[in-house]
Amino acid sequence: MTLRPARLLVTLFTLASLPAFAQNLAIVNGKAIPSSRTELMVKQLLTQGQKDTPQLRGMIKDELINREILTQEADKLGLGTTQEVKDQLEIARQGLVIRALVNDFLKKNPIKDAEIKAEYDKFKAQASDQEYHARHILVETEEEARTIIGKLKAGEKFEELAKQSKDPGSAANGGDLDWASPGTFVKPFSDAMVALKKGSLTEVPVKTQFGFHVIKLEDTRPAKVPSLDEVKQQITELLQQKKLQAFQEGLRKKAKVQ
Repeated sequence: MTLRPARLLVTLFTLASLPAFAQNLAIVNGKAIPSSRTELMVKQLLTQGQKDTPQLRGMIKDELINREILTQEADKLGLGTTQEVKDQLEIARQGLVIRALVNDFLKKNPIKDAEIKAEYDKFKAQASDQEYHARHILVETEEEARTIIGKLKAGEKFEELAKQSKDPGSAANGGDLDWASPGTFVKPFSDAMVALKKGSLTEVPVKTQFGFHVIKLEDTRPAKVPSLDEVKQQITELLQQKKLQAFQEGLRKKAKVQ
């Protein structure tokens, strides 16, 4: 088929115009809403478990149009120029560019498998070969703790007395601390715990920065050290945080703060 010059000119003009229209989601009172905003919102919602559907995109389009209408009205009233709004916009902008900086830094400084393996080996070397199932009762004074020890020796149940514990995380569960390695606890507590025999309790109160503890050891078992694959993601995130912290500290040292 042969196109006449006039028709060819119209066709080329139409084709050239299409991308410009495609770049806009809508035009509200003469102001264009870029289609890229839709893609950004779709991307965000996909990370939250949503599915990319025509219905979702229709909802996003309505939302973006409503936002534009409301924003234009706010601008007419001069609300966008108040200092409070300007400060909030700057804080939001900083958050976005900092996130972009973090993503850029992590992309340029990826965590290597050798680093992950070295961190895992360090963790494995420090891990205890035993886990302990203990209960405790935390009180404010040594006298209170000694009174509790006396009651326990007289036959009162640990679980009942534990209801008065100052530790909200375990008081409702009879003082149960579940299975844990000694390194989970502060040193005076862990030293006293590992010295106990199964079923026994501390003869004297154990003092820590939290108060005075009465500890009962329920049982022990060999510790199960998770495999590298099981903790690889956690180690990666830990190393990323360390690198980001060092990066931030380096920038802070170079910055001129008056």
